[in-house]
Amino acid sequence: MTNRDKRPLAVFDLDNTLADTAHRQRFLERGPRDWDAFFAAAPEDAPLAEGVALVHESARECEIVYLTGRPERCRHDTLDWLAAQGLPEGPLHMRGDADRRPARYTKLAILRRLARTREIRVLVDDDELVCADARRAGFTALHARWTAPSGELRAAQQREGRT
Repeated sequence: MTNRDKRPLAVFDLDNTLADTAHRQRFLERGPRDWDAFFAAAPEDAPLAEGVALVHESARECEIVYLTGRPERCRHDTLDWLAAQGLPEGPLHMRGDADRRPARYTKLAILRRLARTREIRVLVDDDELVCADARRAGFTALHARWTAPSGELRAAQQREGRT
């Protein structure tokens, strides 16, 4: 194990933490929700300055890990977006394409798996339920509040298990 491998992990969500999803919320506001269009528009997300700055600051002492509720089928677009923003490299953990559990369950399961072998310094996520569950499980969580909350996205994260 190298010194780099011993660094603690800083775990970052993507949507509304690093990536501004405001331009694609319209796909969730109508019924039925257009998930294909919602995720197809993700490469056009603008970076969120607060989140990007925090990733770079955290990378000084931590290995960066990305943890998103986006489905696995979005991996290529997501990796391209992360690289285009100049964000530090790090493993990307995504939801399985058929996984519809609420984000708070899928993300906590991954955090626990990561914590078996590494110290997790912080989780940064816009979802208050994800942060609350992480804190109850003993993790340090920073609630990313630098975007306006979206009721549609919150429902998607918690009730529909989509992002």
